[in-house]
Amino acid sequence: MAQLKPLAAMRLWPIVLLMGFQLLCSVYFVVELVIELRPLAWARLADFGSWSEIAVTLALILGLVFEAVVLRHLMLQQRRMQQSLTVASGALSDLLEGYFALWGLTPTEQDVAAFTIKGFSIAEIARLRGSAEGTIKTHLNAIYRKSGVTGRAQLISVLVEDLFQAPLLNRPAPTP
Repeated sequence: MAQLKPLAAMRLWPIVLLMGFQLLCSVYFVVELVIELRPLAWARLADFGSWSEIAVTLALILGLVFEAVVLRHLMLQQRRMQQSLTVASGALSDLLEGYFALWGLTPTEQDVAAFTIKGFSIAEIARLRGSAEGTIKTHLNAIYRKSGVTGRAQLISVLVEDLFQAPLLNRPAPTP
């Protein structure tokens, strides 16, 4: 199963650098506004330039807060997705082990069946296992016979159908 890369491993430094730059700009503009609007300069509030500086500063600060909230949300969402992927991967693994035991597959047949379910061709399985294609075909015929299916598509459909029938959490594997 493919693993999701944690956001931390996806080079967050550009985002953090941008947010840090925005924070520095925000601090700069706030300091500038405080200096310009000291008590003796309240008359400058009528100046359009002051209001536009205030609006730009507020927009920059709001943008920074929004980015931080979205980044936090994305990190939490990614954590939940990683947990779901781990659960699904474990459920599929448990399901495969349960079926392999139920069907009485030998360790070699289990290996060949796993490669078949992952979508490898007979030639690829033979190369990965260091076997002849004829040997892999023999193992596949034994797997199909023991599992009661007629081919690769039916073998996969048995597993997929079983995965769709029940939730992945707290799901026991088929018992032999």
